[in-house]
Amino acid sequence: MQSSLIGKIEKAKRYAEEPERVKFSQFRLSFHGGHKDHNVSFDDGILNCDCNFFASWNTCSHTMGLERMLGVMMPRLSTARVG
Repeated sequence: MQSSLIGKIEKAKRYAEEPERVKFSQFRLSFHGGHKDHNVSFDDGILNCDCNFFASWNTCSHTMGLERMLGVMMPRLSTARVG
């Protein structure tokens, strides 16, 4: 293996151990819930979910679980209802 590639692999390992280096700005995903799949999105600091609970509370188990999974990679979140 070339030394330059070995250096990149080592750097990638260090980066993977420092998730605070990454901040999400936008994404969409399907969250496989207990009863069905839900669409979750994050855009410009606003997290949304299409589940009924989120529509009433502006938070839900899907968004809270996602925040726990992504930890320090998520900026401080706002929530908004799905339109």
